Amino acid sequence: MNLLKKQGFYNSIILYIGTALGFFNLIILFQRVLTAEQIGFFGLLTSVSLLFTQVASLGFSSVITRYFPFFKTDNKHHNGFPLYVLKFTSISFVIVALFYILGKEVIQQFQQNTEGSSLFFRYYYLVIPVSLFTLWYGLAETFARTTFHNIVPSFLREVLLKILTAVLILLLFLQVLNYQSFVIGYVVTNAIILLILLVYLKKLDLIRFKKISESVTEKSPEIIKYGLYSMLAGGSFAMIQNIDLVVLKLFTQEATVGYYYTFFSVAMVISLPAKALNTTSYQIIANAWKTHDLEKINKIYSKTSLVQFLVGCILFIGLIANWENILVLLNKPEYRNYYFVFIVVGVGFLFDITGGLNGAIISFSKHYKLVMYILIAAAIVCVILNFILIPKFGMLGAAISYTSTMFLLNFTYWLYLFIKYDLQPFNVQFIKLAAISALVLVIGIMLPKLDSFFLDVPYRSITMLILYAVLIYSFKISEDINQFIKQILSKVNIIK
Repeated sequence: MNLLKKQGFYNSIILYIGTALGFFNLIILFQRVLTAEQIGFFGLLTSVSLLFTQVASLGFSSVITRYFPFFKTDNKHHNGFPLYVLKFTSISFVIVALFYILGKEVIQQFQQNTEGSSLFFRYYYLVIPVSLFTLWYGLAETFARTTFHNIVPSFLREVLLKILTAVLILLLFLQVLNYQSFVIGYVVTNAIILLILLVYLKKLDLIRFKKISESVTEKSPEIIKYGLYSMLAGGSFAMIQNIDLVVLKLFTQEATVGYYYTFFSVAMVISLPAKALNTTSYQIIANAWKTHDLEKINKIYSKTSLVQFLVGCILFIGLIANWENILVLLNKPEYRNYYFVFIVVGVGFLFDITGGLNGAIISFSKHYKLVMYILIAAAIVCVILNFILIPKFGMLGAAISYTSTMFLLNFTYWLYLFIKYDLQPFNVQFIKLAAISALVLVIGIMLPKLDSFFLDVPYRSITMLILYAVLIYSFKISEDINQFIKQILSKVNIIK
Protein backbone atom coordinates (compact mmCIF):
# COMPACT_ATOMS: atom_id res chain seq x y z
CA MET A 1 0.00 0.00 0.00
CA ASN A 2 2.90 2.37 0.75
CA LEU A 3 4.26 1.67 -2.75
CA LEU A 4 0.88 2.48 -4.33
CA LYS A 5 0.53 5.69 -2.31
CA LYS A 6 4.06 6.74 -3.24
CA GLN A 7 3.48 6.09 -6.94
CA GLY A 8 0.11 7.84 -6.80
CA PHE A 9 1.73 10.90 -5.20
CA TYR A 10 4.54 11.13 -7.78
CA ASN A 11 2.21 10.46 -10.68
CA SER A 12 -0.09 13.27 -9.53
CA ILE A 13 2.87 15.68 -9.45
CA ILE A 14 3.99 14.50 -12.90
CA LEU A 15 0.47 14.95 -14.28
CA TYR A 16 0.18 18.54 -13.05
CA ILE A 17 3.69 19.44 -14.26
CA GLY A 18 2.89 17.89 -17.63
CA THR A 19 -0.40 19.80 -17.83
CA ALA A 20 1.37 23.06 -17.06
CA LEU A 21 4.03 22.36 -19.69
CA GLY A 22 1.40 21.46 -22.28
CA PHE A 23 -0.53 24.65 -21.49
CA PHE A 24 2.67 26.72 -21.75
CA ASN A 25 3.60 25.13 -25.08
CA LEU A 26 0.18 25.64 -26.69
CA ILE A 27 -0.88 28.98 -25.20
CA ILE A 28 2.48 30.76 -25.06
CA LEU A 29 5.00 29.21 -27.47
CA PHE A 30 2.75 27.90 -30.23
CA GLN A 31 0.75 31.12 -30.47
CA ARG A 32 3.91 33.22 -30.89
CA VAL A 33 5.92 30.97 -33.19
CA LEU A 34 3.40 29.01 -35.25
CA THR A 35 0.62 30.20 -37.54
CA ALA A 36 -2.98 29.13 -36.94
CA GLU A 37 -2.63 26.66 -39.84
CA GLN A 38 0.47 25.09 -38.29
CA ILE A 39 -1.24 24.81 -34.90
CA GLY A 40 -4.20 23.20 -36.63
CA PHE A 41 -1.97 20.61 -38.26
CA PHE A 42 -0.31 19.81 -34.93
CA GLY A 43 -3.75 19.26 -33.40
CA LEU A 44 -4.72 17.02 -36.32
CA LEU A 45 -1.49 15.05 -36.05
CA THR A 46 -2.07 14.26 -32.38
CA SER A 47 -5.82 13.63 -32.73
CA VAL A 48 -5.65 11.41 -35.82
CA SER A 49 -2.72 9.49 -34.32
CA LEU A 50 -4.74 8.89 -31.17
CA LEU A 51 -7.73 7.58 -33.15
CA PHE A 52 -5.38 5.45 -35.29
CA THR A 53 -3.78 3.98 -32.15
CA GLN A 54 -7.11 3.28 -30.47
CA VAL A 55 -8.23 1.11 -33.38
CA ALA A 56 -4.86 -0.55 -34.06
CA SER A 57 -4.28 -1.47 -30.40
CA LEU A 58 -7.31 -3.82 -30.40
CA GLY A 59 -7.81 -2.85 -26.76
CA PHE A 60 -4.59 -4.62 -25.76
CA SER A 61 -3.67 -2.04 -23.13
CA SER A 62 -6.72 -3.23 -21.18
CA VAL A 63 -5.88 -6.84 -22.09
CA ILE A 64 -2.41 -6.50 -20.55
CA THR A 65 -3.83 -5.04 -17.35
CA ARG A 66 -6.37 -7.84 -17.00
CA TYR A 67 -4.46 -10.93 -18.22
CA PHE A 68 -0.75 -10.30 -17.61
CA PRO A 69 -1.02 -11.25 -13.89
CA PHE A 70 -2.29 -14.71 -14.96
CA PHE A 71 0.65 -15.35 -17.31
CA LYS A 72 3.39 -13.66 -15.31
CA THR A 73 6.27 -15.99 -14.31
CA ASP A 74 9.36 -15.60 -12.15
CA ASN A 75 11.71 -16.49 -15.04
CA LYS A 76 10.43 -13.42 -16.95
CA HIS A 77 9.24 -15.56 -19.89
CA HIS A 78 5.61 -14.87 -18.94
CA ASN A 79 4.39 -17.75 -21.12
CA GLY A 80 5.22 -15.74 -24.23
CA PHE A 81 2.45 -13.23 -23.49
CA PRO A 82 4.56 -10.16 -24.48
CA LEU A 83 5.28 -11.74 -27.88
CA TYR A 84 1.58 -12.56 -28.24
CA VAL A 85 0.69 -8.91 -27.64
CA LEU A 86 3.34 -7.68 -30.09
CA LYS A 87 2.19 -10.17 -32.76
CA PHE A 88 -1.51 -9.25 -32.71
CA THR A 89 -1.05 -5.48 -32.40
CA SER A 90 1.53 -5.46 -35.21
CA ILE A 91 -0.87 -7.27 -37.54
CA SER A 92 -3.74 -4.94 -36.64
CA PHE A 93 -1.50 -1.88 -37.06
CA VAL A 94 -0.50 -2.93 -40.59
CA ILE A 95 -4.18 -3.44 -41.51
CA VAL A 96 -5.21 -0.04 -40.14
CA ALA A 97 -2.21 1.61 -41.84
CA LEU A 98 -3.25 0.14 -45.20
CA PHE A 99 -6.78 1.51 -44.79
CA TYR A 100 -5.31 4.89 -43.79
CA ILE A 101 -3.05 4.98 -46.86
CA LEU A 102 -5.84 3.95 -49.23
CA GLY A 103 -8.20 6.46 -47.63
CA LYS A 104 -6.15 9.52 -48.56
CA GLU A 105 -7.89 10.05 -51.90
CA VAL A 106 -11.32 9.65 -50.31
CA ILE A 107 -10.48 12.26 -47.67
CA GLN A 108 -9.13 14.67 -50.29
CA GLN A 109 -12.46 14.66 -52.12
CA PHE A 110 -13.80 17.00 -49.43
CA GLN A 111 -11.15 19.62 -50.19
CA GLN A 112 -10.29 19.34 -53.85
CA ASN A 113 -9.34 23.00 -54.12
CA THR A 114 -7.03 23.19 -51.11
CA GLU A 115 -5.28 19.83 -50.88
CA GLY A 116 -2.09 21.16 -52.47
CA SER A 117 -1.61 23.77 -49.75
CA SER A 118 -2.84 21.61 -46.89
CA LEU A 119 -0.23 20.80 -44.28
CA PHE A 120 -2.18 17.69 -43.28
CA PHE A 121 -2.05 16.24 -46.79
CA ARG A 122 1.55 17.34 -47.23
CA TYR A 123 2.60 15.42 -44.10
CA TYR A 124 -0.22 12.86 -44.32
CA TYR A 125 1.97 9.78 -43.95
CA LEU A 126 3.81 11.04 -40.86
CA VAL A 127 0.69 10.08 -38.89
CA ILE A 128 1.74 6.44 -39.37
CA PRO A 129 5.10 6.55 -37.52
CA VAL A 130 3.66 8.78 -34.77
CA SER A 131 0.82 6.29 -34.33
CA LEU A 132 3.23 3.35 -34.28
CA PHE A 133 5.45 4.94 -31.64
CA THR A 134 2.38 5.91 -29.62
CA LEU A 135 1.01 2.36 -29.83
CA TRP A 136 4.24 0.71 -28.76
CA TYR A 137 4.75 3.25 -26.00
CA GLY A 138 1.25 2.65 -24.65
CA LEU A 139 1.77 -1.12 -24.59
CA ALA A 140 5.21 -0.86 -22.97
CA GLU A 141 3.87 1.60 -20.40
CA THR A 142 1.06 -0.79 -19.52
CA PHE A 143 3.53 -3.64 -18.99
CA ALA A 144 5.56 -1.33 -16.73
CA ARG A 145 2.46 -0.31 -14.80
CA THR A 146 1.41 -3.91 -14.18
CA THR A 147 4.81 -4.53 -12.58
CA PHE A 148 4.52 -1.32 -10.47
CA HIS A 149 7.11 0.67 -12.42
CA ASN A 150 4.89 3.49 -13.71
CA ILE A 151 6.69 6.64 -12.55
CA VAL A 152 9.36 6.72 -15.29
CA PRO A 153 6.90 5.98 -18.15
CA SER A 154 4.58 8.69 -16.85
CA PHE A 155 7.45 11.18 -16.65
CA LEU A 156 8.60 10.43 -20.19
CA ARG A 157 5.12 10.89 -21.66
CA GLU A 158 3.83 13.80 -19.59
CA VAL A 159 7.01 15.81 -19.05
CA LEU A 160 9.94 14.87 -21.29
CA LEU A 161 7.90 14.76 -24.51
CA LYS A 162 6.55 18.25 -23.81
CA ILE A 163 9.98 19.60 -22.90
CA LEU A 164 11.42 18.25 -26.16
CA THR A 165 8.49 19.77 -28.05
CA ALA A 166 9.20 23.14 -26.41
CA VAL A 167 12.86 22.86 -27.44
CA LEU A 168 11.81 22.20 -31.04
CA ILE A 169 9.53 25.26 -30.99
CA LEU A 170 12.35 27.43 -29.64
CA LEU A 171 14.71 26.13 -32.34
CA LEU A 172 12.05 27.01 -34.91
CA PHE A 173 11.75 30.49 -33.40
CA LEU A 174 15.54 30.93 -33.59
CA GLN A 175 15.37 29.77 -37.23
CA VAL A 176 17.66 26.84 -36.53
CA LEU A 177 14.83 24.65 -37.85
CA ASN A 178 12.18 25.24 -40.47
CA TYR A 179 8.61 23.99 -40.03
CA GLN A 180 9.23 20.74 -41.89
CA SER A 181 12.21 20.01 -39.63
CA PHE A 182 10.04 20.81 -36.60
CA VAL A 183 7.39 18.30 -37.71
CA ILE A 184 9.98 15.59 -38.38
CA GLY A 185 11.62 16.48 -35.07
CA TYR A 186 8.31 15.88 -33.28
CA VAL A 187 8.10 12.42 -34.84
CA VAL A 188 11.66 11.76 -33.65
CA THR A 189 10.86 12.91 -30.10
CA ASN A 190 8.10 10.30 -29.94
CA ALA A 191 10.65 7.70 -31.03
CA ILE A 192 13.13 8.96 -28.41
CA ILE A 193 10.80 8.55 -25.44
CA LEU A 194 9.82 5.09 -26.72
CA LEU A 195 13.48 4.09 -26.99
CA ILE A 196 14.22 5.36 -23.48
CA LEU A 197 11.27 3.40 -22.10
CA LEU A 198 12.36 0.20 -23.87
CA VAL A 199 15.90 0.60 -22.52
CA TYR A 200 14.43 1.14 -19.05
CA LEU A 201 12.32 -2.02 -19.30
CA LYS A 202 15.31 -3.96 -20.65
CA LYS A 203 17.53 -2.77 -17.82
CA LEU A 204 14.95 -3.92 -15.26
CA ASP A 205 14.48 -7.13 -17.25
CA LEU A 206 10.71 -6.78 -16.93
CA ILE A 207 9.66 -8.51 -20.16
CA ARG A 208 11.18 -10.96 -22.65
CA PHE A 209 9.86 -11.98 -26.05
CA LYS A 210 9.73 -15.75 -25.72
CA LYS A 211 7.72 -18.44 -27.50
CA ILE A 212 3.97 -18.22 -26.97
CA SER A 213 2.79 -21.01 -24.66
CA GLU A 214 -0.32 -23.17 -25.06
CA SER A 215 -1.93 -21.55 -22.02
CA VAL A 216 -1.92 -18.19 -23.85
CA THR A 217 -3.10 -19.72 -27.12
CA GLU A 218 -6.01 -21.49 -25.42
CA LYS A 219 -7.19 -18.23 -23.87
CA SER A 220 -6.76 -16.31 -27.13
CA PRO A 221 -10.50 -16.21 -28.10
CA GLU A 222 -11.39 -14.84 -24.67
CA ILE A 223 -8.53 -12.32 -24.85
CA ILE A 224 -9.49 -11.09 -28.32
CA LYS A 225 -13.13 -10.75 -27.30
CA TYR A 226 -12.22 -8.71 -24.23
CA GLY A 227 -9.80 -6.59 -26.27
CA LEU A 228 -12.42 -5.79 -28.89
CA TYR A 229 -14.88 -4.78 -26.17
CA SER A 230 -12.25 -2.48 -24.64
CA MET A 231 -11.32 -1.07 -28.04
CA LEU A 232 -14.93 -0.27 -28.90
CA ALA A 233 -15.49 1.46 -25.56
CA GLY A 234 -12.17 3.35 -25.49
CA GLY A 235 -12.25 4.08 -29.21
CA SER A 236 -15.77 5.49 -29.01
CA PHE A 237 -14.80 7.92 -26.25
CA ALA A 238 -11.65 8.90 -28.17
CA MET A 239 -13.87 9.49 -31.19
CA ILE A 240 -16.09 11.85 -29.20
CA GLN A 241 -13.06 13.80 -27.98
CA ASN A 242 -11.28 14.06 -31.34
CA ILE A 243 -13.65 13.66 -34.30
CA ASP A 244 -14.55 17.36 -34.32
CA LEU A 245 -11.01 18.30 -35.41
CA VAL A 246 -11.09 15.75 -38.23
CA VAL A 247 -14.49 16.86 -39.56
CA LEU A 248 -13.48 20.50 -39.25
CA LYS A 249 -10.50 19.70 -41.46
CA LEU A 250 -12.80 18.10 -44.05
CA PHE A 251 -15.07 21.12 -44.37
CA THR A 252 -12.85 24.08 -43.40
CA GLN A 253 -9.24 25.24 -43.41
CA GLU A 254 -6.46 24.24 -41.02
CA ALA A 255 -6.46 27.74 -39.52
CA THR A 256 -10.01 27.05 -38.30
CA VAL A 257 -8.83 23.74 -36.85
CA GLY A 258 -6.03 25.63 -35.08
CA TYR A 259 -8.42 28.09 -33.46
CA TYR A 260 -10.79 25.34 -32.33
CA TYR A 261 -7.94 23.12 -31.05
CA THR A 262 -6.71 26.02 -28.93
CA PHE A 263 -10.15 26.80 -27.48
CA PHE A 264 -10.77 23.13 -26.73
CA SER A 265 -7.42 22.83 -24.93
CA VAL A 266 -8.06 25.94 -22.82
CA ALA A 267 -11.56 24.75 -21.88
CA MET A 268 -10.14 21.34 -20.94
CA VAL A 269 -8.69 23.02 -17.83
CA ILE A 270 -12.22 22.80 -16.39
CA SER A 271 -12.01 19.00 -16.27
CA LEU A 272 -8.54 18.54 -14.72
CA PRO A 273 -9.51 18.67 -11.01
CA ALA A 274 -12.36 16.23 -11.73
CA LYS A 275 -9.87 13.66 -13.05
CA ALA A 276 -7.96 13.75 -9.76
CA LEU A 277 -11.17 13.53 -7.70
CA ASN A 278 -12.56 10.64 -9.75
CA THR A 279 -9.40 8.56 -9.52
CA THR A 280 -9.55 8.46 -5.73
CA SER A 281 -13.20 7.36 -5.82
CA TYR A 282 -13.00 4.44 -8.25
CA GLN A 283 -11.82 1.89 -5.69
CA ILE A 284 -14.55 2.96 -3.24
CA ILE A 285 -17.21 2.36 -5.92
CA ALA A 286 -15.70 -1.00 -6.88
CA ASN A 287 -15.67 -2.17 -3.24
CA ALA A 288 -19.23 -0.94 -2.64
CA TRP A 289 -20.52 -3.01 -5.57
CA LYS A 290 -19.07 -6.16 -3.99
CA THR A 291 -21.55 -5.80 -1.12
CA HIS A 292 -24.21 -4.11 -3.29
CA ASP A 293 -24.07 -1.10 -0.97
CA LEU A 294 -26.23 1.27 -3.03
CA GLU A 295 -26.48 3.78 -0.22
CA LYS A 296 -22.71 4.18 -0.14
CA ILE A 297 -22.53 4.38 -3.92
CA ASN A 298 -25.21 7.08 -4.03
CA LYS A 299 -23.42 9.04 -1.30
CA ILE A 300 -20.10 9.13 -3.15
CA TYR A 301 -21.97 9.72 -6.45
CA SER A 302 -23.76 12.76 -4.99
CA LYS A 303 -20.67 14.20 -3.31
CA THR A 304 -18.42 13.90 -6.35
CA SER A 305 -21.04 15.39 -8.70
CA LEU A 306 -21.59 18.39 -6.43
CA VAL A 307 -17.90 19.01 -5.72
CA GLN A 308 -16.95 18.64 -9.38
CA PHE A 309 -19.74 21.01 -10.43
CA LEU A 310 -18.58 23.45 -7.76
CA VAL A 311 -14.93 23.38 -8.85
CA GLY A 312 -15.86 23.34 -12.53
CA CYS A 313 -18.07 26.41 -12.15
CA ILE A 314 -15.39 28.59 -10.59
CA LEU A 315 -12.89 27.57 -13.25
CA PHE A 316 -15.41 28.16 -16.03
CA ILE A 317 -16.59 31.58 -14.85
CA GLY A 318 -12.99 32.51 -14.09
CA LEU A 319 -12.01 31.77 -17.69
CA ILE A 320 -15.01 33.75 -19.01
CA ALA A 321 -14.32 36.79 -16.81
CA ASN A 322 -10.65 36.69 -17.85
CA TRP A 323 -11.46 36.45 -21.56
CA GLU A 324 -9.58 39.66 -22.40
CA ASN A 325 -6.55 38.37 -20.50
CA ILE A 326 -6.75 35.04 -22.33
CA LEU A 327 -6.69 36.96 -25.61
CA VAL A 328 -3.46 38.64 -24.47
CA LEU A 329 -1.92 35.21 -23.85
CA LEU A 330 -3.12 33.84 -27.18
CA ASN A 331 -1.51 36.77 -29.00
CA LYS A 332 -3.71 36.42 -32.10
CA PRO A 333 -6.43 39.10 -32.60
CA GLU A 334 -8.59 36.75 -34.68
CA TYR A 335 -9.45 34.69 -31.58
CA ARG A 336 -11.67 37.57 -30.46
CA ASN A 337 -14.20 36.65 -33.14
CA TYR A 338 -14.88 33.20 -31.68
CA TYR A 339 -15.87 33.94 -28.10
CA PHE A 340 -19.07 31.87 -28.22
CA VAL A 341 -17.18 28.81 -29.47
CA PHE A 342 -15.12 28.89 -26.30
CA ILE A 343 -18.24 29.28 -24.14
CA VAL A 344 -20.07 26.36 -25.77
CA VAL A 345 -17.07 24.01 -25.47
CA GLY A 346 -16.68 25.02 -21.82
CA VAL A 347 -20.32 24.11 -21.16
CA GLY A 348 -19.59 20.70 -22.68
CA PHE A 349 -16.80 20.06 -20.18
CA LEU A 350 -19.05 21.31 -17.38
CA PHE A 351 -21.75 18.81 -18.39
CA ASP A 352 -19.20 16.01 -18.36
CA ILE A 353 -17.69 16.65 -14.92
CA THR A 354 -21.11 17.31 -13.35
CA GLY A 355 -22.04 13.75 -14.29
CA GLY A 356 -19.48 12.71 -11.72
CA LEU A 357 -18.95 8.96 -11.46
CA ASN A 358 -22.01 7.93 -13.50
CA GLY A 359 -20.10 6.00 -16.17
CA ALA A 360 -17.71 4.45 -13.64
CA ILE A 361 -20.61 3.27 -11.45
CA ILE A 362 -22.08 1.35 -14.39
CA SER A 363 -18.64 0.07 -15.42
CA PHE A 364 -18.03 -1.50 -12.00
CA SER A 365 -21.50 -3.12 -11.93
CA LYS A 366 -22.51 -6.43 -13.52
CA HIS A 367 -23.97 -4.42 -16.41
CA TYR A 368 -20.54 -3.05 -17.38
CA LYS A 369 -21.02 -3.88 -21.09
CA LEU A 370 -23.79 -1.29 -21.24
CA VAL A 371 -21.13 1.44 -21.09
CA MET A 372 -19.70 0.19 -24.39
CA TYR A 373 -23.11 0.32 -26.09
CA ILE A 374 -23.83 3.81 -24.74
CA LEU A 375 -20.40 5.10 -25.83
CA ILE A 376 -20.78 3.61 -29.31
CA ALA A 377 -24.19 5.26 -29.66
CA ALA A 378 -22.79 8.57 -28.39
CA ALA A 379 -19.88 8.40 -30.85
CA ILE A 380 -22.30 7.79 -33.75
CA VAL A 381 -24.45 10.73 -32.63
CA CYS A 382 -21.34 12.92 -32.32
CA VAL A 383 -20.16 12.06 -35.85
CA ILE A 384 -23.61 12.71 -37.34
CA LEU A 385 -23.94 16.05 -35.54
CA ASN A 386 -20.49 17.14 -36.71
CA PHE A 387 -21.27 16.32 -40.34
CA ILE A 388 -24.59 18.19 -40.11
CA LEU A 389 -23.54 21.25 -38.10
CA ILE A 390 -19.95 21.98 -39.17
CA PRO A 391 -20.81 22.69 -42.85
CA LYS A 392 -23.44 25.18 -41.61
CA PHE A 393 -21.79 26.78 -38.59
CA GLY A 394 -18.08 25.91 -38.79
CA MET A 395 -16.32 25.93 -35.42
CA LEU A 396 -19.53 26.73 -33.56
CA GLY A 397 -21.06 23.63 -35.14
CA ALA A 398 -18.19 21.49 -33.80
CA ALA A 399 -18.61 23.03 -30.35
CA ILE A 400 -22.39 22.41 -30.36
CA SER A 401 -21.81 18.81 -31.50
CA TYR A 402 -19.36 18.11 -28.68
CA THR A 403 -21.48 19.76 -25.99
CA SER A 404 -24.68 18.10 -27.16
CA THR A 405 -22.96 14.70 -27.15
CA MET A 406 -21.57 15.17 -23.63
CA PHE A 407 -25.01 16.19 -22.40
CA LEU A 408 -26.74 13.21 -24.04
CA LEU A 409 -24.03 10.80 -22.83
CA ASN A 410 -24.24 11.91 -19.22
CA PHE A 411 -28.03 12.18 -19.32
CA THR A 412 -28.21 8.56 -20.53
CA TYR A 413 -25.90 7.39 -17.73
CA TRP A 414 -27.98 9.36 -15.19
CA LEU A 415 -31.30 8.07 -16.49
CA TYR A 416 -30.17 4.44 -16.40
CA LEU A 417 -28.82 4.70 -12.84
CA PHE A 418 -31.96 6.51 -11.71
CA ILE A 419 -34.37 3.97 -13.23
CA LYS A 420 -32.36 0.82 -12.49
CA TYR A 421 -30.94 1.58 -9.03
CA ASP A 422 -32.69 4.79 -7.90
CA LEU A 423 -29.31 6.54 -7.78
CA GLN A 424 -29.70 10.31 -8.09
CA PRO A 425 -27.01 12.92 -7.25
CA PHE A 426 -28.88 16.15 -8.01
CA ASN A 427 -30.70 18.34 -5.47
CA VAL A 428 -31.50 21.97 -4.69
CA GLN A 429 -27.82 22.66 -3.90
CA PHE A 430 -27.02 22.52 -7.62
CA ILE A 431 -29.57 25.28 -8.30
CA LYS A 432 -28.11 27.43 -5.52
CA LEU A 433 -24.61 26.82 -6.87
CA ALA A 434 -25.64 27.78 -10.40
CA ALA A 435 -27.16 31.04 -9.08
CA ILE A 436 -24.03 31.83 -7.03
CA SER A 437 -21.84 31.16 -10.08
CA ALA A 438 -23.94 33.47 -12.26
CA LEU A 439 -23.75 36.25 -9.65
CA VAL A 440 -19.98 35.94 -9.22
CA LEU A 441 -19.53 35.86 -13.00
CA VAL A 442 -21.47 39.12 -13.45
CA ILE A 443 -19.41 40.79 -10.72
CA GLY A 444 -16.18 39.42 -12.19
CA ILE A 445 -17.01 40.82 -15.62
CA MET A 446 -18.03 44.22 -14.16
CA LEU A 447 -14.82 44.67 -12.13
CA PRO A 448 -12.77 47.62 -13.42
CA LYS A 449 -10.01 46.47 -15.75
CA LEU A 450 -6.43 47.21 -14.70
CA ASP A 451 -3.95 48.33 -17.34
CA SER A 452 -1.41 45.61 -16.54
CA PHE A 453 -2.14 42.02 -17.53
CA PHE A 454 0.02 40.79 -14.63
CA LEU A 455 -2.08 42.81 -12.16
CA ASP A 456 -5.53 42.26 -13.68
CA VAL A 457 -5.38 38.45 -13.74
CA PRO A 458 -4.65 37.93 -10.00
CA TYR A 459 -6.86 40.85 -8.91
CA ARG A 460 -9.88 39.67 -10.91
CA SER A 461 -9.38 35.97 -10.21
CA ILE A 462 -8.71 36.28 -6.47
CA THR A 463 -11.64 38.67 -5.98
CA MET A 464 -13.98 36.21 -7.69
CA LEU A 465 -12.55 33.25 -5.79
CA ILE A 466 -12.97 34.94 -2.39
CA LEU A 467 -16.55 36.02 -3.18
CA TYR A 468 -17.35 32.54 -4.49
CA ALA A 469 -15.89 30.85 -1.40
CA VAL A 470 -17.76 33.18 0.98
CA LEU A 471 -21.10 32.49 -0.73
CA ILE A 472 -20.44 28.73 -0.93
CA TYR A 473 -19.56 28.69 2.76
CA SER A 474 -22.48 30.91 3.81
CA PHE A 475 -25.11 28.90 1.95
CA LYS A 476 -23.54 25.58 3.07
CA ILE A 477 -23.51 24.21 -0.46
CA SER A 478 -21.15 21.32 0.36
CA GLU A 479 -20.21 19.88 3.75
CA ASP A 480 -16.87 18.70 2.36
CA ILE A 481 -16.00 22.12 0.93
CA ASN A 482 -17.10 23.90 4.13
CA GLN A 483 -14.89 21.58 6.16
CA PHE A 484 -12.01 22.27 3.80
CA ILE A 485 -12.51 26.04 4.14
CA LYS A 486 -12.64 25.73 7.94
CA GLN A 487 -9.33 23.88 7.94
CA ILE A 488 -7.70 26.63 5.89
CA LEU A 489 -9.14 29.39 8.11
CA SER A 490 -8.00 27.60 11.27
CA LYS A 491 -4.46 27.28 9.93
CA VAL A 492 -4.25 31.06 9.39
CA ASN A 493 -5.86 31.66 12.83
CA ILE A 494 -9.01 33.30 11.43
CA ILE A 495 -11.21 30.76 13.23
CA LYS A 496 -10.46 28.21 15.92
